[in-house]
Amino acid sequence: QAELGKPQRNCYPLPGFDFSYGLYIHRTDGGVPEAIGHWNAVKPRTSLLQKMPRDFITMNRGALKAGYTTAHEFNLYYKAKDIRHKDDKHSRFKRCPPKVPADFTYGITARPCTPFFDLLQHRYKELWMEQQRALTAAQQVEKKKKNKVRETRTTFLRKHPLPAKKESFWHLPHFEKV
Repeated sequence: QAELGKPQRNCYPLPGFDFSYGLYIHRTDGGVPEAIGHWNAVKPRTSLLQKMPRDFITMNRGALKAGYTTAHEFNLYYKAKDIRHKDDKHSRFKRCPPKVPADFTYGITARPCTPFFDLLQHRYKELWMEQQRALTAAQQVEKKKKNKVRETRTTFLRKHPLPAKKESFWHLPHFEKV
């Protein structure tokens, strides 16, 4: 039963102070004296010879020179003469280092020094203000171009009316010579 007025425990009790965590291996674990006494260095493995991929181009060339033409003859030739790629092509350690100039420096170039004179004179603020003024002027010109109304014939005639015709009174032809 749970104790009265206390929450129920939902965990396991821990072992005492004399308990040591982890595994103890009798043969290899000798504690501090063994660690100080000698080093257990890892022995290097003998490198297993990796089988390089087959060089089919060279094998096909040799089979054709030998006079083989069918797939069965090619397979027999592959089994008889198993030619592999050379290790130099695939090994990145045996390649020559790239040829670079003698004065070449690796890495990122250093940042240029901060021009304190420009900072003290607020030059960056002035440059920014000039850019903003130029941008505002360009926007206003663009806005004026958009607001310009296209002229039609009617608006053109209102601005520039045609010249008024002189009135000439009409007379009968027999009264002309009077």
